[in-house]
Amino acid sequence: MINAETAGIIVMLIGLYGLISKENPIKQVLSINVVSLGLILFFIGAGYVEGGDFPIMPSNPVDPLPATLMLTTLVVDVAITALALAMILRNGGEWA
Repeated sequence: MINAETAGIIVMLIGLYGLISKENPIKQVLSINVVSLGLILFFIGAGYVEGGDFPIMPSNPVDPLPATLMLTTLVVDVAITALALAMILRNGGEWA
Protein backbone atom coordinates (compact mmCIF):
# COMPACT_ATOMS: atom_id res chain seq x y z
CA MET A 1 0.00 0.00 0.00
CA ILE A 2 1.23 3.50 -0.82
CA ASN A 3 1.97 5.85 2.06
CA ALA A 4 1.18 9.58 2.24
CA GLU A 5 4.75 10.73 1.60
CA THR A 6 5.01 8.75 -1.64
CA ALA A 7 1.57 9.92 -2.77
CA GLY A 8 2.55 13.52 -2.01
CA ILE A 9 5.71 13.22 -4.10
CA ILE A 10 3.74 11.70 -7.00
CA VAL A 11 1.16 14.51 -6.86
CA MET A 12 3.96 17.11 -6.77
CA LEU A 13 5.59 15.55 -9.83
CA ILE A 14 2.27 15.57 -11.71
CA GLY A 15 1.84 19.26 -10.90
CA LEU A 16 5.42 19.99 -11.93
CA TYR A 17 4.83 18.25 -15.24
CA GLY A 18 1.73 20.35 -15.81
CA LEU A 19 3.63 23.51 -14.92
CA ILE A 20 6.38 22.72 -17.40
CA SER A 21 4.24 21.43 -20.26
CA LYS A 22 1.31 23.88 -20.30
CA GLU A 23 1.47 27.38 -21.76
CA ASN A 24 -2.00 28.53 -20.74
CA PRO A 25 -1.58 30.72 -17.62
CA ILE A 26 -4.75 29.39 -15.98
CA LYS A 27 -3.51 25.81 -16.37
CA GLN A 28 -0.16 26.89 -14.91
CA VAL A 29 -1.90 28.35 -11.85
CA LEU A 30 -3.84 25.11 -11.42
CA SER A 31 -0.59 23.15 -11.75
CA ILE A 32 0.95 25.28 -9.00
CA ASN A 33 -2.07 24.38 -6.85
CA VAL A 34 -1.49 20.68 -7.54
CA VAL A 35 2.17 21.04 -6.49
CA SER A 36 1.07 22.78 -3.31
CA LEU A 37 -1.48 20.09 -2.49
CA GLY A 38 1.16 17.42 -3.01
CA LEU A 39 3.46 19.24 -0.60
CA ILE A 40 0.67 19.47 1.97
CA LEU A 41 -0.04 15.75 1.60
CA PHE A 42 3.66 14.99 2.04
CA PHE A 43 3.98 17.00 5.26
CA ILE A 44 0.73 15.69 6.73
CA GLY A 45 1.97 12.15 6.06
CA ALA A 46 5.35 12.96 7.59
CA GLY A 47 3.64 14.20 10.76
CA TYR A 48 1.54 11.04 11.15
CA VAL A 49 2.34 8.85 14.13
CA GLU A 50 1.06 5.26 14.14
CA GLY A 51 -1.05 4.74 17.25
CA GLY A 52 -0.60 8.32 18.41
CA ASP A 53 -2.84 9.96 21.01
CA PHE A 54 -4.16 13.46 21.39
CA PRO A 55 -1.46 16.04 22.19
CA ILE A 56 -2.84 16.42 25.73
CA MET A 57 -2.29 12.71 26.51
CA PRO A 58 1.18 11.95 27.90
CA SER A 59 1.83 8.48 26.47
CA ASN A 60 2.40 8.77 22.68
CA PRO A 61 1.46 12.29 21.56
CA VAL A 62 1.04 13.43 17.97
CA ASP A 63 2.63 16.76 17.13
CA PRO A 64 -0.17 19.14 16.03
CA LEU A 65 2.22 21.63 14.42
CA PRO A 66 2.39 20.03 10.91
CA ALA A 67 -1.41 19.93 10.61
CA THR A 68 -1.67 23.53 11.83
CA LEU A 69 0.95 24.76 9.39
CA MET A 70 -0.63 22.91 6.47
CA LEU A 71 -4.05 24.38 7.29
CA THR A 72 -2.47 27.83 7.18
CA THR A 73 -0.79 26.89 3.90
CA LEU A 74 -4.16 25.98 2.39
CA VAL A 75 -5.58 29.39 3.31
CA VAL A 76 -2.60 31.21 1.86
CA ASP A 77 -2.77 29.03 -1.27
CA VAL A 78 -6.39 30.03 -1.88
CA ALA A 79 -5.49 33.71 -1.55
CA ILE A 80 -2.53 33.40 -3.93
CA THR A 81 -4.67 31.51 -6.46
CA ALA A 82 -7.34 34.19 -6.36
CA LEU A 83 -4.74 36.91 -6.85
CA ALA A 84 -3.06 35.06 -9.73
CA LEU A 85 -6.35 34.42 -11.51
CA ALA A 86 -7.41 38.05 -11.06
CA MET A 87 -4.10 39.20 -12.55
CA ILE A 88 -4.51 36.81 -15.49
CA LEU A 89 -8.02 38.07 -16.19
CA ARG A 90 -6.88 41.68 -15.86
CA ASN A 91 -4.16 41.13 -18.48
CA GLY A 92 -6.64 39.73 -20.99
CA GLY A 93 -6.39 36.07 -20.17
CA GLU A 94 -4.32 34.91 -23.14
CA TRP A 95 -6.58 31.91 -23.73
CA ALA A 96 -4.05 30.20 -26.01
